[in-house]
Amino acid sequence: MMVSEKRKNIRQTGKKMNEKLENGMGEAPVHKRRVRYSGTHPKKFSEKYKEHNPEKYQDTIEKVISKGSTPAGMHISICVQEILDFLQIKPGMKGLDATLGYGGHSRKMLEKLQGDGHLYGLDIDPIEIVKTEKRLRDAGFSEDVFTAIHQNFANIDLVAKEHGPFDFLLADLGVSSMQIDNPERGFTYKQEGPLDLRLNPNAGISAAERLKEVTTEELIWMLTDNADEPYAEKIARKIIEKRRKGKPVETTTQLAEVVEAALLSVPEKERKEAVKKSCARVFQALRIDVNSEFEVLETFLNKLPDVMSPGGRVAILTFHSGEDRLVKQAFKEGKRAGLYSDIATEVIRPSAQECAKNPRARSTKMRWAIRA
Repeated sequence: MMVSEKRKNIRQTGKKMNEKLENGMGEAPVHKRRVRYSGTHPKKFSEKYKEHNPEKYQDTIEKVISKGSTPAGMHISICVQEILDFLQIKPGMKGLDATLGYGGHSRKMLEKLQGDGHLYGLDIDPIEIVKTEKRLRDAGFSEDVFTAIHQNFANIDLVAKEHGPFDFLLADLGVSSMQIDNPERGFTYKQEGPLDLRLNPNAGISAAERLKEVTTEELIWMLTDNADEPYAEKIARKIIEKRRKGKPVETTTQLAEVVEAALLSVPEKERKEAVKKSCARVFQALRIDVNSEFEVLETFLNKLPDVMSPGGRVAILTFHSGEDRLVKQAFKEGKRAGLYSDIATEVIRPSAQECAKNPRARSTKMRWAIRA
């Protein structure tokens, strides 16, 4: 077809549409221009329109994942096969995904139910739970088999009172990539954003507000206990020094700059890597603090046996030593008390192939227990 003929057809189509509108036969389509960006590839989170639409741009998503990256706005589930192998989900069972997140694990568990049974998914994040519920509904999982509940997993007893007990449970304790990648949530030092770090931005106080009230001693303890930060004292004193000078840390990049300033005594050839690792640990420590993650996990672990069916199975994914110690201890104590018939004696780790495909899987440890 010649270019002139194409233009003629376009004009005729437009004329017919206008006639329909004038006669009240249709509604004008709303044209939403996509976000423009400089250069050949989008760099900012908000500009990556293809990655935000994985169903529409599958080729782009596969390219990003093949390079060992996680597409913006997505989360790649970890240890999926290992979890399914252990949970042994069968049609007719009732399960709980205590940390719904992007819904990748839930989708695979729902497939195992084959439309017979029910899965409940909990999430404290009011922003992501809405997106995930729609994502699973669009995948064909109706209210008959799946229910999303905006609830902290520390309150599993309240959920079980109405919907339990459960034959299988999963708790993935990692922060979802959607939260890490979105600079508006303040989870990463790599992009400018408000220093928030709350899993539920509508509750509690942000990390920035926390740093305005914490003492030097409390901050040193927080960085040490929550993240094993070797430069905890130097970083804490630098943060408090900035606050006393009337320049409190309020953004993600400001915190990264303070960490870098605190590590100036580190030899230059080692400094870049040291700053990178300390930034990651400092953000982890603050996130654990503002979300009371250890307290929430302890509460969850204490209530866990009471919400499980006899013979019920639970798998938990942890991502740092503090979490893993709590899970390991709770499972050991539960077995000694006769609450669990069997527990994992060794952690299960993702394969080398999975870690190569998804670098965020490297620190993952999986532990499991079976209800007596």
